[in-house]
Amino acid sequence: MFELFRRNRRTFLRHVLGPSAVGAAVSGRLSAATSKKKARSPVARDVLGELGVRTFINAAGTYTRLTASRMPPEVLSAMQSASTRYVDLQELHEKAGERIAEMLECEAALVTAGCASALTLGTAACVAGASEENVRRLPDTTGMKDEVVVQKAHRNAYDHAVRNCGVRIVEVESASELEAAISEKTAMLFFLNHQQGAGQVGHEEFVRIGKRHSVPTMNDAAADLPPVENLFQFTKMGYDLVAFSGGKGLLGPQSAGLLLGRKDLIEAARLNNSPHSDSVGRTNKVNKEEIVGMLVALSLFLERDHDQYWKEWSRRCRRIAGVVDGLRSVETEVFVPEVANAVPHLRIRWDYERAGLDPKGAAERLRSGEPSIEVRPGSDDGLVIGVWMMAAGEERIVGRRLRAVLTEALDSAARA
Repeated sequence: MFELFRRNRRTFLRHVLGPSAVGAAVSGRLSAATSKKKARSPVARDVLGELGVRTFINAAGTYTRLTASRMPPEVLSAMQSASTRYVDLQELHEKAGERIAEMLECEAALVTAGCASALTLGTAACVAGASEENVRRLPDTTGMKDEVVVQKAHRNAYDHAVRNCGVRIVEVESASELEAAISEKTAMLFFLNHQQGAGQVGHEEFVRIGKRHSVPTMNDAAADLPPVENLFQFTKMGYDLVAFSGGKGLLGPQSAGLLLGRKDLIEAARLNNSPHSDSVGRTNKVNKEEIVGMLVALSLFLERDHDQYWKEWSRRCRRIAGVVDGLRSVETEVFVPEVANAVPHLRIRWDYERAGLDPKGAAERLRSGEPSIEVRPGSDDGLVIGVWMMAAGEERIVGRRLRAVLTEALDSAARA
């Protein structure tokens, strides 16, 4: 599947990361003058430290509030190179989109300002289309198709990005309700991939219904990488639009995302996007650095040995488990969430009542200690550790801190 990409990857990265940016950034005279001086590397400035912002070990995962992921050096280098030159932004959008579509074997692609931006632009494409008048009028949808049908179980805070376009959300539960809700006002059918097991209508049936009524379907798959196959399977399944976050599993810029799908809809999404001034997406600005960074991050993600990464994440879980196993009443379990952040995690349970410490309290002690550690939020079943966004070796620190927190609580309870 990736053979064409593999053949072209080295040439592509050499072109993007090449040294020509330096020569293009300075005049010949200035270059000649500065070449006589001793080269100095700029001192990295710790702005976070200057501001007093506390950093932490990410034992949670790719959560936006926790700034998601670290970008690889190749991505940072490409963004640095791009930052020194000027381009026509629309041309870059088009060329990058063509390259991404080729890599992902879909009709078209657009780099967006995160997944929420992809949802807004995809919706705008389905509502306003490529009509300049309609583009200018959104979120006023007068005279346009302005209803989006979604399963009730798929409603979520992020569908505000869909509602930004002035549409009315129509909730349904069954396949028959979905069919009955489609009318001449229906602009789009919306599917939340994270809730694929919650609604009554699955992927294939959802797409079939959309095709049968000639209504576009969009899948919000924001955090659903890995597995790498998700980059291909939803467009091949027949979804007209698919949205991904760029700063999560792809390890791209946190302010970037991807919108994939039908060529005419991607072209319409681009017209509803920045730099077009009078458009609902003008606030969704993504600059040359993020576009280039997203493209390089995607290429690295496709080329990586995903099996080796999986094995390393599993080893990290076992290392942490090995540190706390043996403590009174402590049990550990390696598991993989079904959807979103679907990689090996470690769940830790103990006798909360006996210890006088529940998972929420343990999480707070890890957060307030030194170094600060953030664990996966929102778990009602034990303390959950996500290992895949850690730097190498940080799992050992997490294990030691976790053992210290649990030991203190259990020993205090035993003395009481």
